[in-house]
Amino acid sequence: MTETAGATPASMKAVVMHAPEDYRLEDKAVPSPAADELLIKVQAVGVCASDLKAYAGAAKFWGDENRERWVEPGITPGHEITGEVVSGSAEALALHGVELGDRIVLEQIVPCEECMYCKRGWYWMCGPHDMFGFKHYDGGMAEYMIVPPLARAHKISSEIPPHHAAFAEPLSCSLHAVERAQLTFDDVVVIAGAGPIGLGAIIGAAHKNPKMVIALDFDEHKLELAKKCGADLTLNPSKVDVYEKIRALTGGYGADAYIECTGHPSAVSQGLNLLRKLGRYVEYSVFKENVSVDWSIISDDKELDVLGAHLGPHCWPAAIKIIESGVLPLDEICTHQFGLGEVQKALDTVADSAGASIKVSLLPGA
Repeated sequence: MTETAGATPASMKAVVMHAPEDYRLEDKAVPSPAADELLIKVQAVGVCASDLKAYAGAAKFWGDENRERWVEPGITPGHEITGEVVSGSAEALALHGVELGDRIVLEQIVPCEECMYCKRGWYWMCGPHDMFGFKHYDGGMAEYMIVPPLARAHKISSEIPPHHAAFAEPLSCSLHAVERAQLTFDDVVVIAGAGPIGLGAIIGAAHKNPKMVIALDFDEHKLELAKKCGADLTLNPSKVDVYEKIRALTGGYGADAYIECTGHPSAVSQGLNLLRKLGRYVEYSVFKENVSVDWSIISDDKELDVLGAHLGPHCWPAAIKIIESGVLPLDEICTHQFGLGEVQKALDTVADSAGASIKVSLLPGA
């Protein structure tokens, strides 16, 4: 028997992804949850760089001569999701450890729990890689959505603004990048970029309490925000020789760890040059184009550890705790909110790299 927190309408508005640059706001039936599913009323969904790249038709999502298409036309996008549980059976509620009326955030990936990666505990690298808003499962750019039994849901306070709650997704990703950097108390860590992921990495690194957290960005406003998020030092590469400055701060050796969060090719070689020998490079970004570097820096010159980072495994409870603590300047991080009917404006705002936006969200109920 399905429980419900209140009557839901028969129809809803939802964004539907048909093809690159062809996203439409449509009327759809509100989905009815199966016995092992929940229905949530979406309160906020973040719009990130991956959404923008999918909209633009990037080969990573739509395929090319070298790779198969990953996204599914006809799906509703949106993977930075928070919403209220409005319907679900006792079985489904117990499965996710929630009650009707709870606010939850959802991990991006819905792991199959059957592939080698899932069976070894590496669920975030799941082979099929079904993900809300991209493949197999409709995402959060709708008024309502289904939470399937294999989803990973986490409760979050209903007292904070919904677009702040949705920041749990990018923050968990950033925290995973920080975990990959294996920071110690004696480390000097450099974080390139002070956008949503970079600010999250600054937050995570500061919570690890290394010797120094250095933030790099070309935008002075973002650098000021980086200080509020825990950066000990901020540097604008257009105004200071960051290589010389960091060498001077480290006795001529270089940084211990570098976390790349810009997605710009120049930040890759910058990181390799800023690191000391035996340093640790962490790459989080998704790039629009291939990046070339001198691999001898990684091998013969410095013997660096080069580490990738994907999604936010095991970091969601920490991200939620930080958000609920109230220590973050989330009003300044979560800069722009739009209604579902303004999805094009939201995407354009994210695309405007010279604009004032940091974290852009859609509020389906607005």
